[in-house]
Amino acid sequence: MAVTVATSHEDWLDGQSRDDLRGSGLAHMLAIAGLHMAAVSGFVFFALRLGVAAWPWAAVRINGKKLAALGGLVAVGVYLALSGAHPPARRAAITAAVAFLAILFDRRAISLHALAIAALTVMLIEPEVVVSPGFEMSFCATAALVALAELWPHPVRAASLPWPLAALQSMRDWTLAMVMVSLVAGAATAPFSVDHVNLLANYGVFANLSADLLASVVLMPALAIGVLLQGLPFGPAAAAPFLFVAGWAARGVVAIGHLFANAPGSGLALASAPAPALAVSYLGIVFACLWKGRLRWVGVPLAAAVLVWPRPPPPAAWIASDGDDAAVVAGGQVVALKPGMRAYAVQAWAQRRGLALAADPDKALTDVAICSRNGCQPAPGVHPAIAAWWTVRRPKPGVLDGLCRGADILILTRADLPTPDDCRRAITLSPEAFARGGAAEIFRIQNRWRIEWSQPQRGKRPWSRIDWGAVSYSGE
Repeated sequence: MAVTVATSHEDWLDGQSRDDLRGSGLAHMLAIAGLHMAAVSGFVFFALRLGVAAWPWAAVRINGKKLAALGGLVAVGVYLALSGAHPPARRAAITAAVAFLAILFDRRAISLHALAIAALTVMLIEPEVVVSPGFEMSFCATAALVALAELWPHPVRAASLPWPLAALQSMRDWTLAMVMVSLVAGAATAPFSVDHVNLLANYGVFANLSADLLASVVLMPALAIGVLLQGLPFGPAAAAPFLFVAGWAARGVVAIGHLFANAPGSGLALASAPAPALAVSYLGIVFACLWKGRLRWVGVPLAAAVLVWPRPPPPAAWIASDGDDAAVVAGGQVVALKPGMRAYAVQAWAQRRGLALAADPDKALTDVAICSRNGCQPAPGVHPAIAAWWTVRRPKPGVLDGLCRGADILILTRADLPTPDDCRRAITLSPEAFARGGAAEIFRIQNRWRIEWSQPQRGKRPWSRIDWGAVSYSGE
């Protein structure tokens, strides 16, 4: 976990811990982003400012705030280089750099204007990030937190208040602030999490409230100091205590993720909503953040559009872009016709459609089809009944007739194979169809099958295959 936080490389973290962090709403800790950059650069900023203020000679001669901002800029650059400058780290570095530059030029560091400059800078450098989940979640969460800071009340306290009461009031205010920060950030990112990841972490507020505090106050500062000290001549001995503390803090973060990910009702799996829903949610978040006055609250129900938007009926099957793999929905679960092959693609499709994968893929396959390395024959009573000839070898006489007898759809990966008489009623998908249409989803419309191809939805792009318009087949 410490290596992941420092370098954004997840290879050292076991798969169960990664799944627990994602399931508990702590997935942002797996990539160096705003939390990491703010914790490291913020620690350097406050340490330098405190050091200048604690030295009387420097306090009256040096602008401690600007010196600390300059040190924060250096920390951002060093951390970015250390992490390998992955896209999320670059976005976070640009945002942090804009904030520190605002301090150097006597401007407000935390404002929607500064955030807009950071977003425009990122879009000028990497325009394609506009449609990426990381960009959308990062800037929407930050905008929501900036709007929260503008609305947050600043009560006046009595100067003569006894210190125990003052400490209790400060603890109350900080606790309330941390709860609201976690709640607002989670609410701002929830529409994108549902649409892109198809998971809503029900305990995400509590997981972030505890894990973010531990990571920001203990893990990241201790890890930053330990890594910096290791580069000095006396480094290993001096860095050992800090790395020891960072190690225990990392264990604590993983334990928090495990606790909330495995709690009853921890996650709610949702299918992706139609395209307009995310646009409405995005506009609602932006409106609530930018508008002044009570009218801004109109954006809150709009932001929940992704959660309440009606989902269309899920497809009955999926076929890979080259026809070399397929999955069927049977008994409410997704069954891959080639278990273990393209597992990520099948999982991503099932997740986006809100479908569950078969717990035992091999056993579930025996109820759906009889498959070999060469092809698949559908089992009786399963629809859509998909027959497939996977290999480029020409089948022996009668083999193809036996495969597709009673099939609704026939997949061929060899172009010159004639369609047998027993397969005339089936929809035949040839290599040419896959080359032009890409991957396909099969929907049942009453007693007919409709095939939707991915390529027409993607559109004609310089980096994609030829667009031949909408491809549609239907059969009785």
